[in-house]
Amino acid sequence: MAEVKERETFINPYVIQMDKFADSLVHLSKTFLTLEEYKGTFSKDEVEEMFLKVKGKVCENCEKKEKCLGENRLHAYQMLYEILCTVEEYGAELNVELKRSLQKRCIRAPRFLRETLETYENAKKIMMWSNKIVQNREGYAEQLNRFAEMLQHTTRELDAGIFEDEHLEKRLKTQLKRDGAKMLSSVFYMTSQGKYEIHLTLKAMKGRVIATKELASLVGNCTGRTMAPQMGERPIIGEEYCTVACVESAKFHTLQGVAKIGKGCEKISGDTFLMTDLPGGKKGIALSDGMGSGEKAFQESKMVVEMLEELLEAGFPIITAIQMMNTALVIGREEVRFSTIDVSLFDLYSGTCEFVKAGASTTFIKRKDSVETITSTTLPVGVIQDLELETVARKMQSGDYVIMVTDGVLDALPVGEQESLLCDFIKETDIVNPKEMAHRILEKVLEWTEEVPVDDMTVMVVGIWGL
Repeated sequence: MAEVKERETFINPYVIQMDKFADSLVHLSKTFLTLEEYKGTFSKDEVEEMFLKVKGKVCENCEKKEKCLGENRLHAYQMLYEILCTVEEYGAELNVELKRSLQKRCIRAPRFLRETLETYENAKKIMMWSNKIVQNREGYAEQLNRFAEMLQHTTRELDAGIFEDEHLEKRLKTQLKRDGAKMLSSVFYMTSQGKYEIHLTLKAMKGRVIATKELASLVGNCTGRTMAPQMGERPIIGEEYCTVACVESAKFHTLQGVAKIGKGCEKISGDTFLMTDLPGGKKGIALSDGMGSGEKAFQESKMVVEMLEELLEAGFPIITAIQMMNTALVIGREEVRFSTIDVSLFDLYSGTCEFVKAGASTTFIKRKDSVETITSTTLPVGVIQDLELETVARKMQSGDYVIMVTDGVLDALPVGEQESLLCDFIKETDIVNPKEMAHRILEKVLEWTEEVPVDDMTVMVVGIWGL
């Protein structure tokens, strides 16, 4: 009833339609979960079916068939059941006592045993595949639920953020006309952070061309806020109608640098990184370490990073993005191949940074007079289906640095002293440029070890400054 009342408050037909889509996805998810369940043991009917198969192959032309399958049928069935129980618990090596008992009861004991074991193995494979299908269905169901939740959350957020302002619209139209542009329509949106997004459909008047940066500046003057073109926006507005988005400018900016070296000084490293601008004034920095080293590890971590980038740029929340990616990796393959994920998500409006780790190494925050460590015990992606993630948020000050490293960097240092030594290396450097700082930290580690790297090593440094 509460759910119905909540929906009655929405009059936007698009929100109502998205709710219907979400409900359909949730219903489909529940349908997946009501199908076959996991099986750990064979049912009575399945054991009976195995007995019939063995009987058909071994007993058909046996001279004692009538007796064994007549008055002694229960003994024959029990013999097969004892073999199955023993194999299930101890493997194919049967104990001497069971083998002697089998030889006493069956004149074709070796063949009976061979056929029983073969039938059992085939049935076991079918059970494993059935359980794998059940696991995959559960994975798909979880994906559908997450997608439904995101649909509902996004549509409600958009509905709550869109607002009307007749005075602002009139002011913009008048000002644009003075500057040689004709505005057809406008959409005003306020983000959950209280920041303006203004989408204008307009064109330059005949013989005119307007730079998008100039348009953003004009919009800023009309709103009393500092505005800038949205990331990836077209640079020029011509004589054909187009829609341009102007967003409120961020208060912080970041610079980043990377230093890396492959195992044994190889050119190809299994570590992959990501640096990307995201919607809502965010900056995404990610580092992934593939299982092993070299080309295969590189391809694995590269795939993970590219998937993550696509999901984040589409607007998926970081936890949802990693969990969806993990499910896809687990249900999409037979062998276990994992990759670590280390994400630092900077909010350039507030100056906060959100840290999310999946099997990743320690992250270091270098402040003016201290170094803080961020750790996690979460498993890498691709290992188990139900991956639990946690986030840690920190308020950053202008001039702070985030240092992310792969396992190869810490593992090169003595056990028990790894974090403290790296903290010392970070404290000692007074370099301001993130790229130079990353190279200096890696050099310090290599100088300490005085050895060729035994694993891929990557250091990423991100500095944040106020504007």
